[in-house]
Amino acid sequence: MAHTKGLTARDRLLRAAEELFYADGIVATGIDRITERAGVAKQSLYNNFASKAALIEAYIEARHAEWLGFHAQRAEGLGDPRARVLAVVDAYRDHANFAYERGFRGCGLLNAAAELLPGDPGRAAVRRHKEEVEAILRGALAELCAAETAARQARQVAFLIEGAMVRAGLEGDDRCLREMREMVIDMLDTPSDAGRG
Repeated sequence: MAHTKGLTARDRLLRAAEELFYADGIVATGIDRITERAGVAKQSLYNNFASKAALIEAYIEARHAEWLGFHAQRAEGLGDPRARVLAVVDAYRDHANFAYERGFRGCGLLNAAAELLPGDPGRAAVRRHKEEVEAILRGALAELCAAETAARQARQVAFLIEGAMVRAGLEGDDRCLREMREMVIDMLDTPSDAGRG
């Protein structure tokens, strides 16, 4: 684990969990591996997180914050709503091109949700993230078309993003995301209604 100097034990544990959960999966990653990688005693984990479940929730929140950071960088200073829609897409491309230890494996949040049981708080947190992304898209699209159309198109773009992320994770690069970006541009270039709502 690189660049841990000066980090608190909590931060080192969370960083180790982020790396291991993403690379190997949540179920396959035990507490001992996390504490070993973080360079802290096992008790330190329980001093900072009530359980592995609490660590998983913190991991999901950290992944959400990471994506929001990518998006904020892309969206900064953009007034054009079309550009703001594409900023969402480009934030996912940035996610795919991040320097992961064992390469890109798709959306870390969807990967986590796939391992968690229905009703797990972590799955609800992943859903909230996906709903927030769709709301960002809907807000930009509402400046281009009627509210009902904006909601429909935001959902379409969100589904395109999720499908492209899954395929990109399988292929290990951002090619599918680049192709999906062109699909979104085509959608934006096709008139959908005459009025704004």
